[in-house]
Amino acid sequence: MKIGELSERTGIPTRMLRYYEQQELLDSERTANGYRSYDEADVERASRVRGLIQSGLSTRMTRVVLDLERQCALAAPPSCSRALAEELAGELEALETRLACLTKSRDAVAEYLQRSEHGDLIRREAVA
Repeated sequence: MKIGELSERTGIPTRMLRYYEQQELLDSERTANGYRSYDEADVERASRVRGLIQSGLSTRMTRVVLDLERQCALAAPPSCSRALAEELAGELEALETRLACLTKSRDAVAEYLQRSEHGDLIRREAVA
């Protein structure tokens, strides 16, 4: 599929997809006429990249996490340097802090809506 279709399927602007490719987070084949060509796996990968970046990871750390996920999918145990492990531990702590903040915000919004006359707007699985 061409970049426009990937954009349509993921909701990610083509400009951002090109940036992901520039940052080596996404890869494409080139057709004879120079157009980028993507496959089905790229739909999931592009969405995963966007989610990681939206969660607050840098593009460099996103690349590291994607590589770690790939390594974890292999049978052999993953390995990394002590410096990378320390950096990942710091990222984990920062993610935990953001998750706690988001959870508190979500709970406040949910409680407000539940107590209002518009409680029917809340999806039950989102509050559980």
